[in-house]
Amino acid sequence: MTGGELTLGAVLVRLEEREGELAAQAGTTREQIAQLTTRLDELDRAAEEVRITRKTLLELPDPLPPALPPSKLPDHPAYQQIMAVFAAAEAPLRARQVCEAMDLEIAPNTINNTRLKLKRLVERGILTETEQGLFTPPRP
Repeated sequence: MTGGELTLGAVLVRLEEREGELAAQAGTTREQIAQLTTRLDELDRAAEEVRITRKTLLELPDPLPPALPPSKLPDHPAYQQIMAVFAAAEAPLRARQVCEAMDLEIAPNTINNTRLKLKRLVERGILTETEQGLFTPPRP
């Protein structure tokens, strides 16, 4: 027997060592597979929860805009006339134009009184003042 020759016993020892190495690698790989399987299950559950959430949100009705409380129009007939003028108007109006539409006397006192009424309607949210002295109903 020369140094390069292996005996049957030596071959069997080397095979046993190799088998042990492969068994250890297989065990490590099985542990990794188990960990990856657990992680995959967690990801699948999370994805399912996202799908359920999306489905639930899509089934919800669209939210209604908050209802504005009805504005209380003063009882005086002049306010009803003013609102009738704005209902027929196609553009914002000044106090003088409102007086003209209501067939009121075009005098400083009348215009100022009308302007005060318009300002009260702005305070109540019934009209808006788009720029100083220019009034219009609020847009929805």
